[in-house]
Amino acid sequence: MQDPPDPRLLKNRSRLGHKLRYALAHPRRVGPHLRRAARNARLRLRHRGDHVAFYRAVMASDTARSPEAAVGGVPSHARWLAIGRMQYDYLVAHGLRPGDRMLEIGCGNLRAGWRFIDHLEPGHYYGIDISPDILVEAKKTVVRYGLQDKLPYLTPVDDLTLDFLPDAWFTVVHAHSVFSHSPLEVVAECMANVGRVLAPGGFFDFTFDRTEGHEHQVLGEDFYYRTETLVRLAAKHGLAAHFMDDWERLPHGQSKLRLTHHPVVSH
Repeated sequence: MQDPPDPRLLKNRSRLGHKLRYALAHPRRVGPHLRRAARNARLRLRHRGDHVAFYRAVMASDTARSPEAAVGGVPSHARWLAIGRMQYDYLVAHGLRPGDRMLEIGCGNLRAGWRFIDHLEPGHYYGIDISPDILVEAKKTVVRYGLQDKLPYLTPVDDLTLDFLPDAWFTVVHAHSVFSHSPLEVVAECMANVGRVLAPGGFFDFTFDRTEGHEHQVLGEDFYYRTETLVRLAAKHGLAAHFMDDWERLPHGQSKLRLTHHPVVSH
């Protein structure tokens, strides 16, 4: 018999009833939430129809207040380190080797990236982000940890077409808390192009906010998807998806899929 779904995965955070219950349970968070909602409404009007431009403005605003809190809303430096360490430990345990060529989509201020850079051979880490502001902080992280000799590449982008990157080059592609902030058309753009830059035998790991109920979004920032939606989208673009069950046991609140090229069948 199949286990019933986790009640937390059935929540629809966009519904008024959920918001009222949450406000009653967390009254101190109501003010910050309303201020964020007002700011996001202004930014959506300014960048109407362009989610990437909207979210770049969100990141600029958040980074100005706190570069570390801008990446995943972490409340302390210790938590920033812990989340980065969790990503690093998991990926190393699941196949990341020093000789890999890694692309990190949405590298932010290198919360996990500085550990990847240190682990990989020089010139093997490529980090991209839509926010120039957070990439300035990423450069500071490289300096803070003395990683200049590792020659990391840090590049701002305005989309996820990956058009400036070479074919079949990256053995590992990684995106943590990127699709959780992306509408489906942005996710689709990435999946339509990541297969081209992914080397044979390579993999693309990404996290997402999972729901087993209705797919929804909150404040234009947080997007909740059913696993099967992303699996189908990957298949549409020639990629096989594997749900990473053991990731679910870690303290992070998101789910993870690994995409690979479909194996070539010989006749």
